Amino acid sequence: DVSTFDVPKETVGFLLGAKGSTLREMETKHRVFMFFDNDKIRDSRSGPAKRLYVLGGSRDRDRVMAEAEVGDDVFRDDPTVERLEELAAGMLGKEKALFVPSGTQSNLCALLTHCGRGDEYIVGQQAHTYIYEGGGGAALGGIQPQPLDLEEDGTLDLEKVEGLVKPDDYHFARTRLLCLENTTNGRVLPEGHAEQARLLVDRHGLRLHLDGARLFNAAVRSGRSAREIAAPFDSVSICLSKGLGAPVGSVLAGQAGFIAEARRWRKVVGGGMRQSGLLAAAGIYALENHVERLAEDHANALLLAEGLAQFESCELDPGRVQTNMVYVRLPGDRAQGLPERLKEHGVLVYPGNPMRLVTHLDVSRAEIEQAVEAFGEVL
Repeated sequence: DVSTFDVPKETVGFLLGAKGSTLREMETKHRVFMFFDNDKIRDSRSGPAKRLYVLGGSRDRDRVMAEAEVGDDVFRDDPTVERLEELAAGMLGKEKALFVPSGTQSNLCALLTHCGRGDEYIVGQQAHTYIYEGGGGAALGGIQPQPLDLEEDGTLDLEKVEGLVKPDDYHFARTRLLCLENTTNGRVLPEGHAEQARLLVDRHGLRLHLDGARLFNAAVRSGRSAREIAAPFDSVSICLSKGLGAPVGSVLAGQAGFIAEARRWRKVVGGGMRQSGLLAAAGIYALENHVERLAEDHANALLLAEGLAQFESCELDPGRVQTNMVYVRLPGDRAQGLPERLKEHGVLVYPGNPMRLVTHLDVSRAEIEQAVEAFGEVL
């Protein structure tokens, strides 16, 4: 096996295999450094933070990364990336798929492929694609967003959506695309909503994109397959990190012609990677081993919500928790400085009120109980 060394936390060496080589074949030519961060910290911000993401270790995922056969994905000859793309496309019921570094880039490539300059996409006012991705569609593609408020259950009022589709008139931006998200703030889109959206876009000659960063959470919660959830959409983006536990990466899936154009845009926005089979191997492992276990994260989120609900200053309804997100609102004086106080007890959270708390595979049931205790001590 690849050797491991204890080195300072700040020191990480990287081993890049030659084209077509495995890292195991290169180990006699390069010294591989890695570190183990033994500080146990319960991170409820978005996804795993303190984890061995470099090569080596005893975990199966790290082993498959170390043994990954790599090539050059820019030249389309990294076999592990190809296997990941085929696996993801099959699971989503699409013709082709494209491995990209991030969910933001995946959604951006979808926007740039579906829309041209001066075109418009309709999207939820609180959707990640609109509010948390740097305005990339507008900045890089000249694409105008047309937002509208999400409904309480995370859906869009499709009658309002239809009213926002612009007429064929050169005074207006051309409406080209409707974007949905599943899950949205931890809530699963109700069954049938995407199918109704499909009928709407077909009436108007539009396309339908799904930001499915946490699509597999939706699948596990609803009991529906990822393929069934993805079926109404022309394109689907899924995230391999977050709950699925890969260190890096997302996948965009759709028809073959769409993915061919999206691949060009990936290059344009700087997403072409070389020996990315290292990362793709972790993505394959995540899709094959970490989907069903998402139910554990959902159970832990409910446990967290029920624990916090016992505190008078925490305003939340455990009955609203569907997947791996808990939203809790606090009185203004209690919310002030809370992230810093919780950090002293080993719990990481984003500032905000309501505050979003996220469970994932690196947070155990015992650590959820410890987090609840930490809240109790600082509130």
